[in-house]
Amino acid sequence: MQSLPRSIQILLIVLTLLLVFYPMFGEALVGDKYDYYLQKLTTIMILAIMAVSLDLLVGVAGMVSVAHAAFFGVAGYTLALMAPEYAAPSVWIALPLSLGVAALTALIMGALIIRTSGIFFIMVTIAFSQMLFYLLHDAPFAGGSDGIFLMFKPEVAIAGVQLLDLSNRATLFYVVLTSLILVYLLLRTLLRSPFGRVLFSINENEVRVQALGYNPLAYKLVAFVIAGTVSGYAGFLSATQYGFVNPVDVSWMLSAHTLFMVILGGMGTLFGAILGAFAFEGLHYWYSSMTIHWELLMGITVILMVLLLPKGIAGLLLQLDERWQRRRRGDEPEPAPIVKTKAEEHS
Repeated sequence: MQSLPRSIQILLIVLTLLLVFYPMFGEALVGDKYDYYLQKLTTIMILAIMAVSLDLLVGVAGMVSVAHAAFFGVAGYTLALMAPEYAAPSVWIALPLSLGVAALTALIMGALIIRTSGIFFIMVTIAFSQMLFYLLHDAPFAGGSDGIFLMFKPEVAIAGVQLLDLSNRATLFYVVLTSLILVYLLLRTLLRSPFGRVLFSINENEVRVQALGYNPLAYKLVAFVIAGTVSGYAGFLSATQYGFVNPVDVSWMLSAHTLFMVILGGMGTLFGAILGAFAFEGLHYWYSSMTIHWELLMGITVILMVLLLPKGIAGLLLQLDERWQRRRRGDEPEPAPIVKTKAEEHS
């Protein structure tokens, strides 16, 4: 987890500034579609938070989880279930409780499956995700297949003084944007620490890490809980935005979509997961406006990306920057010498 090249840093700053200025000038640019795009961008940033947390497992620790949406949905259900029926829940109570339930779910699930690896790990995560899906789908307390509605947005207030109005779409947009930036910076700082270096090493060679005196299972379990908690925070924000949760929020399909975002953006880079979320949802919007069979086009795109850009969008950007730096320094590799056969030399 080295420092990003300056060109990529500038690109990320420019994209962030575009998001910052959209609520201010977006209405003048897109007109009647301002509210729609504001909601859409908020949703994409929430999914980006979830994708960044999944990249911690898949790209860094090498654990391909297809149950990541479980923590996303559990946190949303916790918010909906603990909220008063005719009053706004306090964010100071609802948020820690939602994150705590998501972390506990990740801890229990991780403790049971962390010893598996490879295809077995994937299959077990799918099994857990389906178990939770059908539990909530058939449970009366969870609203069954219809889910639960959240009548009032969480209240951010101190001593009766409202600090933020989450029912305001622009305010929620900035809260989600700030959350995305902070989550990215916190996870990047974590991966630059000794803990993060051990995680990278476990992905490379777990046996050697164990031989050096580290406990790979403990590190993987901690990473699993951290990723699950961050995914739970994304679920809390999603429930706040839409005001309802349903069993789809814990399904393995949502986990698979998030995994596509990570692959599309580039695994193990964190910023690639964010770019992948925007690219995936952008392609989704474009393809769905073209045909009802957009899933076919999306599948073809993912296959082509895996074949042509195995390191994703982030890998392509890093490769282009490396080439540009080489040309700038003038140390472009010399062309390979032409080796002639004896027949060509005589001719």
